[in-house]
Amino acid sequence: METSSPEIPAAELIARELPGLLRRFPWPKSMRWGGSSAFTWVRPLRRILCILDGEIVPFDLRDGDDDGHSLRSGNLTEGHRFLSPGAFPVASCAEWREALRDRFVIVDAAERRRLIWDGLTRLAAERGLTVVEDAGLLDEVAGLVEWPVPLLGAIDPAHMDLPAEVMQVSMRVNQRYFSTRDADGAAAPFFAFVANVPGTADGGRAIIAGNERVLRARFADARHFWDLDRTVRLETRVAALDNVTFHAKLGSQGERVQRLVWLAETIAPLVGADPTQARRAATLCKADLITGMVGEFPELQGVMGRYYALHDGEDSAVAEAIRDHYAPKGPGDVLPTNPVGIAVALADKLDQLACFFFVDERPTGSGDPFALRRAALGIIRIIRERNVKIDIYDLLFKASVLFIACLNRSAEVDRMKKYANFVQALYHAGISIDRLPPVSEIRIARLGNQAAMWKSDEPYRFLVERLKFQFRSEGVRSDIIDAVLGDLRETAVLPPETGTIQGDLLKLSLQAEALGALLDTEDGANLLTAYRRAANILRIEEKKDGPDFHFGFYDAPIDPALLRLPEEESIARVLDRVEPSVAAAIRDERYADAMAALATLRAPLDAFFDSVTVNDPQPELRRNRLRLLARIRAAMNRAADFSRIDG
Repeated sequence: METSSPEIPAAELIARELPGLLRRFPWPKSMRWGGSSAFTWVRPLRRILCILDGEIVPFDLRDGDDDGHSLRSGNLTEGHRFLSPGAFPVASCAEWREALRDRFVIVDAAERRRLIWDGLTRLAAERGLTVVEDAGLLDEVAGLVEWPVPLLGAIDPAHMDLPAEVMQVSMRVNQRYFSTRDADGAAAPFFAFVANVPGTADGGRAIIAGNERVLRARFADARHFWDLDRTVRLETRVAALDNVTFHAKLGSQGERVQRLVWLAETIAPLVGADPTQARRAATLCKADLITGMVGEFPELQGVMGRYYALHDGEDSAVAEAIRDHYAPKGPGDVLPTNPVGIAVALADKLDQLACFFFVDERPTGSGDPFALRRAALGIIRIIRERNVKIDIYDLLFKASVLFIACLNRSAEVDRMKKYANFVQALYHAGISIDRLPPVSEIRIARLGNQAAMWKSDEPYRFLVERLKFQFRSEGVRSDIIDAVLGDLRETAVLPPETGTIQGDLLKLSLQAEALGALLDTEDGANLLTAYRRAANILRIEEKKDGPDFHFGFYDAPIDPALLRLPEEESIARVLDRVEPSVAAAIRDERYADAMAALATLRAPLDAFFDSVTVNDPQPELRRNRLRLLARIRAAMNRAADFSRIDG
């Protein structure tokens, strides 16, 4: 028999539990202060306001020998430390809010956020400008001020020739300033910021002047890097990447660039890019990691590579690809703008997935330190939104094998040739064993005949799971996704025979959309019911036939002479028309046409099940009708695995 917990007054429960909760409260960054106390908080605690029904809930933060800074709960709080210093008592939450507002503190973060944005955009609009949207910065600034006062300052014209991205990042990172744009979208010579006190009699001019002075110094630093970096050509920095670690288990950035060059050149013709330009862009894409500007502002990697490449006279397509190969960095980020950028971006992300999965550094439920989910979703977005038709499974296999090849020095090639699976994998991946790029001392202990080392299945399954996640976020049913994807549980490790694995994610996407559209119609719903009926009959009869039955027995051709009823003849005639139509539509990737052709089966199937007894006493009629059902099942499964669709 269950026993109920004893009653306890709310105030007593709060006083008992809250000190421990405050001590365990997690902060990404915290502070400890005051003698030997171990108590930490995000900022120094001055007071603890804790009241219930107008009365103080008494407790303190003492813990053993730790005096907890003698912090005790009470009914006192404080307003703005400059505009309204001093403590005052409150008796309720409503009184607390109003009293703080009277003392220049806006409690609600959402209200502060709104006041900041409305004020900044209003000031900018008065000059015909717009403020560059930055939700993260807006949240940060809203958390830094109590009484937000939006202001607008001017940028020294001498610095307006700096790249717009450099100015924006410098203002954002160093000063928490917002950038502005003119009517044409170009960088404007003004910055927006937020003070925590109202302007004095001068209308805030002194505050603005002080911030303008600080910004001039920041931009002077940025100009130093900008001018210095351009004295060295980007291509001369590539060799230094050998001294930059990509990952302790994965070697240097220089080694990675060698893989990206091969992958980008391989992908280029598949996406309509010039292989020579793709190779050049991949060679230079990481070189800006060596520059002073990217060292100061890592957020600008890729962006600065584009500027420096253009300065060096590189082709614009190459320069754009250097910038875009990191894209997209998030769900709302822009995609690569040209085919060369698509090739290098896909190479970068495929190498990332293949390498980290190979060394078992994969995402977990609690974290994704190497942004592999972002890389996978980036691949999916590029494929779907840029209509890229490539076999992503094959490319992941190539990336996996290339990584293994690059882990071994070219001097070891002769020793490696005796490993049949390794040579076979290189052959399937299109990699000449005599053209392995030279790399450093990193190697793997054994190659042997461990086919499992190719691990291209694992990142592909991960990619497919991300695709399913994206589909679900768009409202596509999970069963429809499974019906199109088929069974990935029994995949080969080495490259599959043609058709074993569907690696074209664009094709999968279009099939899912077409199947969903069919099932949303009355014909589609009834067709699914008829399919289930046919599949159930076949499953029961296959089991009933026992040891005399062998797989594929019902897949033999039907005998037209045994079609005794009009409904049998009708469905057979429709199948004669539908089967080639579906096959042709699938081959030509006209998935809506394939589903439309399947929909014409609905009426003759309904008539067939209404009028025909499949399990006829005559064995030859029963067999022929079961073969007819098997033909129906096969025709529908050509478009998708209907057995995976829920009721």
